[in-house]
Amino acid sequence: MLKRRATMKLLPDLTGGRLENRKNEIQSLLQKLPDDCSYEDIQYHLYVIEKIRKGIERANIEGTVSQDEIEKRFDKWATK
Repeated sequence: MLKRRATMKLLPDLTGGRLENRKNEIQSLLQKLPDDCSYEDIQYHLYVIEKIRKGIERANIEGTVSQDEIEKRFDKWATK
């Protein structure tokens, strides 16, 4: 199985949502994967891309939390 961090290099542009864009993303991904990749490798990379897409959408809708705020929250949790 391909190394998971290699997925970041294979990520297509995640801004599109239309079917034509998704088909182009998949074609782009397949061209970037090695010729000897397995179905499992392809499924894994598609899964990761979709999870990242959903995370970006959620961040755009709900907003994000700064690194400082996360550190403050973690400090409160860690000292209990």
